[in-house]
Amino acid sequence: MTAVEQQRLQTLLSVLPRSPLLSGSDPDAKRAEIADYFTSVFDRYESLFDVLASDAAFYDKPIALRHPLIFYFGHTATFYTNKLVLAKLLPERIDPQLESVCAVGVDEMSWDDLDDTHYDWPSVGQVRAYRQKVRAAVLKVINNLPLHLPIQWDGAWWPIMMCIEHELIHLETSTVLIRQHKLDYVKSLPQWAPCREQRAAPDNELLTLPAGRVTLGKARSAQRYGWDNEYGERQVDLDTFQASRYLASNAEFLQFVEAGGYADATLWDEEGLKWRDYTAARHPPFWVWHNTWHLRLMTEEVNMPWDWPVEVNCLEASAFCRWKARETGKPIRLPSEDEWYRLYDHAGVQEVALEPAQANLQLDHFASSCPVTQFAHGDFFDVVGNVWQWTQTPIYPFDGFQVHRLYDDFTTPTFDNQHNLIKGGSWASCGNETLRSARYAFRRHFFQHAGFRYVSSNAQVKEPNAYYESDRQMSEYAEFHYGNSYFNVPNFPRAMAELAISAMADQPAKTALDLGCASGRATFELARHFEHVTGIDFSARFVGQGAEMAKQGVLRYTLTDEGELVSYRASNLADLGLADCASKVTFYQGDACNLKPQFSGYDLILAVNLIDRLYNPARFLEVVHQRLNLGGKLVLASPYTWLEEHTPRAQWVGGFKKDGENYTTLDGLQDMLGKHFKRVGEPQKIEFVIRETQHKFQHSYSEASVWERIL
Repeated sequence: MTAVEQQRLQTLLSVLPRSPLLSGSDPDAKRAEIADYFTSVFDRYESLFDVLASDAAFYDKPIALRHPLIFYFGHTATFYTNKLVLAKLLPERIDPQLESVCAVGVDEMSWDDLDDTHYDWPSVGQVRAYRQKVRAAVLKVINNLPLHLPIQWDGAWWPIMMCIEHELIHLETSTVLIRQHKLDYVKSLPQWAPCREQRAAPDNELLTLPAGRVTLGKARSAQRYGWDNEYGERQVDLDTFQASRYLASNAEFLQFVEAGGYADATLWDEEGLKWRDYTAARHPPFWVWHNTWHLRLMTEEVNMPWDWPVEVNCLEASAFCRWKARETGKPIRLPSEDEWYRLYDHAGVQEVALEPAQANLQLDHFASSCPVTQFAHGDFFDVVGNVWQWTQTPIYPFDGFQVHRLYDDFTTPTFDNQHNLIKGGSWASCGNETLRSARYAFRRHFFQHAGFRYVSSNAQVKEPNAYYESDRQMSEYAEFHYGNSYFNVPNFPRAMAELAISAMADQPAKTALDLGCASGRATFELARHFEHVTGIDFSARFVGQGAEMAKQGVLRYTLTDEGELVSYRASNLADLGLADCASKVTFYQGDACNLKPQFSGYDLILAVNLIDRLYNPARFLEVVHQRLNLGGKLVLASPYTWLEEHTPRAQWVGGFKKDGENYTTLDGLQDMLGKHFKRVGEPQKIEFVIRETQHKFQHSYSEASVWERIL
């Protein structure tokens, strides 16, 4: 080993820095602290992929429901670029192709929802080289960006912290994927060494927690970085209940396995039964039978450590609790989120500022779980750390929930009552994940480094009402797309779809793309005529509305009447005559200026009120023909409201003087599209009305033009 390699290994074996405080009195010292935090996390993340034994390990999926590891190797770096470009901290993208392919991950929808999409993945060498460019670019930003303390939610430094904490999330989830990989694809390394301790498994017992009040949530003035779902406040009074002293161990769960718990249908709810039957599960996922039980760790299999916490999904944990309740005659179940916080406060847990942590957290101890008796927190053990702990509570928003403008889809897709909260963190949890305020949730069939402790209580866990649409802009667009018409002005998305369908005449109508689809009404309307329609929007929240409508057939939202007074609306596809179209549409999040390669081969592309909201409309207009079949139609509509907050002045398509003469957007469109398109007919002005309150409306016109691809 060379001196450089020895130095790198020593660095990787050292304690990973804690998430920095957002306040301070010395900007230079804080800048240096954040630079160290960034490089430590960035390098530790890269070191994780050193455990892959060959390039093939990057491309063969560990599980069918997720991307191959090459995606995750590149994803966190592209996240830096994409977010910092969006925040205008980087002047331009570094590698648009790679940033497109590695931009958006996968939240598996179901255990049988396979993703067979073909991607042209970059080579490992390309990703390594790209990561080094990103590393240098981000350090340049950190070293030169003015810093005024404290760092705040809407400040320029927030996206830097966001990107670092995002990489830590993927550091952990990638260890899970590697753990699910073929053993031939991984190798052991000293910087990722597991625990070697095994002891006699303890007999678990229930300890009483007295009644008390818990407070959830964090203030905007909190001292460490937080994700959107953490802010706000909830107070609740809890009655006395009991909680298990230890996390459920492998030995304790073995009793459930040997009692036929997986085969006993009475122990599983409907969702659990469907998952169990589909997967034919008969034991925890990381248990391996070789004449005796073994445990799969990240890079090796070991003799079963019976005193380590069992790792299962929420469905398995819930089935165990039903079995335990039947065996003991006690009301055993998973804890609620509120009850976990009561346990945290009662045990006197301190957040991991100490080094090393007094818990199996922050990669301070092992690259695996450890005995459930190793880290005491008051009378309990592993209140935090070792493995995440499933709760019975689906994630929900605190009152006043707001999304961050740079990451509007961090939490909102999980407000569906299908993602349960996990608490406490695992051995691989770092940074924000280790804080009391952290709120992460996964689908109930999902495997993480997650186990559980159980509680005994007669109190019923009330399922929160997770899904709602009360964001004012989103509600206005829901009404604009699916609600009432005003002042006798026809529904605008429907009118645009009808114009596009009319322009097709008797041409082939197999596939269409609704680009900048917003809430998706035109996507459904086009499906009246086309065999399949793809809706794409930059905003995950808009895409979520269309997807919700396609899945549920109904969209619920509130509308502002005046001040704080609102009215409640529900629109459904059946009433709009679009119920039969739901199976013909698909929605994706995407950037019109940097679309993935597979979005091509369309007979029609409809782009409504889009071009004057793009950061580089010329890039879109110069390549849009590549997405369209020869003879296909491009329908553009825009009010031509050019604003520098959306589009830099130098990128405007028109609306300015050129050579001393007026140069309109239509002139610019003709110049940019003329090589590959001919304009069909004259532009039309289509009016639209957006309701803001019951007394205030926007009344505007959008100019629609039709273009036929000729080359």
